[in-house]
Amino acid sequence: MIFDLILEIYSVCQGDWKSLASIVDVSVESLDLFLEYAAVFLGNIALELYEDIREALFSTRPSSLGFPSEVAQSFYYPGEVDIKRDEVERVSQIMEQKGIYPENTRIKKSVEKGHIVYRVLQASTDIKSNGSHLRVNIPNSSDEIIITPGDHAEELKPVCQCLEKAKGYAANLQQKAVIDQYLETFKTGEIEAFKESQRLWVKDLQPTVENAFGFVEPYRDPHGTRAEFEGIVAFVNVEETKVLTKLVESSAEYICELPWAENTTENNGKGLFEKELFEPPDFTSLQTLSICQFCRQWLKRSPKFNDIRQEVGFKNVMISNQIAAEYSADRKDPAFIDPSKAASYLVAEYDAFYIWVVLHELLGHGTSKLLTQYADGSYNFDIANPPISPLTGAPIMTWYHPGQSWTGVFGDLATSLDECRAECVGAYLMDNAKLLRLFGFDESKMTPEDITYTVYLQVGTAGLRALENYIEDDDRWGQAHSRAHFAMLRALLDAGDNFLTVRHDAATDTLTVRIDRAKVLTHGKPAIGKLLLHLHIYRCTADVVPCRRYFEELTRVEGVYAEWRKIVLKNKRPRQVLVQANTFLGEDGKVRLKEYEPTIEGMIQSWAERRV
Repeated sequence: MIFDLILEIYSVCQGDWKSLASIVDVSVESLDLFLEYAAVFLGNIALELYEDIREALFSTRPSSLGFPSEVAQSFYYPGEVDIKRDEVERVSQIMEQKGIYPENTRIKKSVEKGHIVYRVLQASTDIKSNGSHLRVNIPNSSDEIIITPGDHAEELKPVCQCLEKAKGYAANLQQKAVIDQYLETFKTGEIEAFKESQRLWVKDLQPTVENAFGFVEPYRDPHGTRAEFEGIVAFVNVEETKVLTKLVESSAEYICELPWAENTTENNGKGLFEKELFEPPDFTSLQTLSICQFCRQWLKRSPKFNDIRQEVGFKNVMISNQIAAEYSADRKDPAFIDPSKAASYLVAEYDAFYIWVVLHELLGHGTSKLLTQYADGSYNFDIANPPISPLTGAPIMTWYHPGQSWTGVFGDLATSLDECRAECVGAYLMDNAKLLRLFGFDESKMTPEDITYTVYLQVGTAGLRALENYIEDDDRWGQAHSRAHFAMLRALLDAGDNFLTVRHDAATDTLTVRIDRAKVLTHGKPAIGKLLLHLHIYRCTADVVPCRRYFEELTRVEGVYAEWRKIVLKNKRPRQVLVQANTFLGEDGKVRLKEYEPTIEGMIQSWAERRV
């Protein structure tokens, strides 16, 4: 294994790489290339046997993630027989009818005895005999679905062993109950147990030590529903949490300023497309001790289940030391920023981004009411006098029916739409001086106008950077946030009067984003507001058909945008590598924290001493 090779070489030289290079007569340049490769591998590790990945590793195609095809692949849909989008939709709908959630599953398609079999591989340590597997016949065909537990059993067994030990260190009975439900879901594969863990976890407010485990984020599933396993252990940053708590306490005031609440007194000024009662969530700033997830998230809002959010509540956690680590890197030359504006941009960059992320999570993901008909025939809105859609000026014609969910209705669009909606909320509220004062800004150093201007520049640069994640061969987006950022860039480009422009310097083959600062409130904010209003109303009313038409048009990459993509890829910067600390238990029973240098060598040493 590549992983074993790197750690074995480290063990031989004990981290003295230059001496090793001298002994084996390897040049400094070759050593640096090896260390760079090792750091990137460890920073994006997937512990698989080399033999299992060799063929895929050296193949030229498929070259991207997506539904299996000549140009794409997905570990969520393994096997020799490719599965199509409509097949995944059909299997997912039948699973939903049977009460089987998709988050911890994969689907493997095969042909057996002349008919198609879809094996739904369910993550669990319990491996039942083949005869006890649930079999479901697909209507009007000879095909069938077989629910097969035991997927990832070997990986989940040590997780369960560690969780059993962790129960002895829980601070209260609530935390023990959360761990018990984690164990139940990892052993049996039942997502209902995981949902119960989330109900309990939400009620454990501001613990000293915070955690999150499970199959959570669906970003890399082309269907947008199957999730990857992640784990986080962190400590609370008390002072930053106090500031966030103040924002939570006044959040209802800012909800009334969002586009769907304009010119209305209904629902206490929040409008009929917002929950009657905004349940202030626990909002905590964390310093992560250890984090294992496929992508960097500065802020998490959990649980991911809309029914729990609406009925029980949710928590927001900000991973502040990860934000600080990323912004502590050398940022003297910010991408796509006019060099003459770089110095002033860097002054406000971190603060603007920090607040944008906070608002994204609290008031972006925390708002909206899904208009729903329940199984007993009741509605959570007045069906005799439906709300008037601000998009059409007429009563709404669509809503969620019994058994339907946001992700189920919107499918592959759901994640990108919700991330775009949340990002728009953050940008839309950034000009509120009262809100900014909550974060203690000293206007002698930077003004609310500085912060707002910087955020709109960040929207523009993020939209260009997003093109890195557009997969041209498969004509699709490979990352939800990237698609969201590109949609926002398009909205600002369409604002008119040259509010936002992208300049191509033919001599250097580079792109530069420019914002007309005087037009931020007259052009930029209304453009973001228009995009936000569309996405919000579509989401609230389950109006997927016009939503798909609207969003797909907005995020189509062709013409000049395809040319920009080529330039962005040509000038793509190396991915930043973050080094994590380790803990060691001493003979005296005390825990010692060891941190490492933020270098390639430090990354390798961190992994070598972690001994996973």
